[in-house]
Amino acid sequence: MSERRQILSRSATELARLVRNRELSPVELIDASLGRIAEINPQFNAFTEIYGEEARYQAKAAEAAVRAGERIGPLHGIPVALKDMTPIKGKVTTLGSRAFQHHVPSEDAWIVTALRRAGAIVVGKTTTPEFAFSSFTQSPLFGVTRNPCDPARTSGGSSGGSAVAVATGAVPLAEGTDMGGSIRIPASFCGIVGLKPSLGRIPLDILPSTFDNISHFGPLARSCADAALFLSAAQGPDDCDIQSIPSGFDYDGSLELEPRGIRLALSLDFGFYAIDPDVRRNTLDAAERLRSAGVVVEPVDLGWSPEILDIWMDYWRVFMAAYFADAYDTQAPVLDPAVKELIEQGRRISAVQYKRLEIGRTRFWNSFRSVLRNFDALICPTMALPAPAATLTDRDFGRTDEEGRYHGLDMTAPFNLIGQCPALSVPSGLTRDGLPTGLQIVGRRFDDLTVLKLGALVESLFQIDFVERM
Repeated sequence: MSERRQILSRSATELARLVRNRELSPVELIDASLGRIAEINPQFNAFTEIYGEEARYQAKAAEAAVRAGERIGPLHGIPVALKDMTPIKGKVTTLGSRAFQHHVPSEDAWIVTALRRAGAIVVGKTTTPEFAFSSFTQSPLFGVTRNPCDPARTSGGSSGGSAVAVATGAVPLAEGTDMGGSIRIPASFCGIVGLKPSLGRIPLDILPSTFDNISHFGPLARSCADAALFLSAAQGPDDCDIQSIPSGFDYDGSLELEPRGIRLALSLDFGFYAIDPDVRRNTLDAAERLRSAGVVVEPVDLGWSPEILDIWMDYWRVFMAAYFADAYDTQAPVLDPAVKELIEQGRRISAVQYKRLEIGRTRFWNSFRSVLRNFDALICPTMALPAPAATLTDRDFGRTDEEGRYHGLDMTAPFNLIGQCPALSVPSGLTRDGLPTGLQIVGRRFDDLTVLKLGALVESLFQIDFVERM
């Protein structure tokens, strides 16, 4: 194994320890990261911007701080990547759109400040579809981002570039945004960990409204421990986001969990999805492994119907119409046709129709909370299918067959409608073709720690070796 690969095969948690103990230079670490980015980017298209000179300068300063015995943060010297939706002061932030190809923010987003305060070094921006609208990372500006397990397949979206950056070992941690699964979808397809934290756990200040309630910042990582490290460093609260959670995420470096006494609800299909046989097999296998470890796993009927997807979709249409109307009005010819269609559909939804979505949303929440009365969390597939071809789009999915089964892609969006419940995707094995599948773990309101502990338990039962796939 090359020296670069040896360095990058380590977890963010271990890298931070090595830097802190002066066993690894931040300069070596950043050089390894930048070298790996140069290797993988031509094939997979994970990065839109690479900040090589600046990252090396910051690495030298980080090394000097360690040598001087200065107080350092939990991510000191660790390379991270940020999605090209997230503003960095003085850096081009395109939102994956030709309409913003020259946009240079004047302020950092909260999460940028928080990660830098923790000592992280931002090495670049990652590819996203226009305005993060799609489950496929196909940017009008930067092209298609491909799956590191099979370049003919999609990486997923919309945080596809960030997922590939982590899965290939280019960075140990990356930031994503999640409005309907945009962290968990690419995490599942690329075989890594992706967390949609509880709403407000990480202050979100990149939208025109601070009252939006489906949007989240979150980590993509190669382990639940690394995701917990990211979350502990990036959490609020802060008044920039009025919905940010006052109470902290208390992570002491351990995700140990006594499995006996834990009760998990299992739903394979929400009652209406058509599920790929390999996804079904791997989900059932994960459930059986959990049972063998002492966890009680019981199938449940959520009482859901495809209406929950219709509700989320109407929220998404209005979201796009409200926040990107100016781009539509002034630069419609350069926008992705699918984006324009969403904006047009959103504009046709009345205020009363939009408000009434909360009634259906409440009904589904009441159904879900009745399940959580008896269980610590829900487990289900993250995606109904393994990663499809990179040439497909969202429009190729979403039909209902003669038996009433819904042939969709993601099983993530419903949990953005109850955003206070954290949702994690953790690898659950491989298909017969060698493609990753993900197990989704959805917890009680604001209980991010239990969800991460359950994810770490699943990791210990599977022992997936990420180094082999770098």
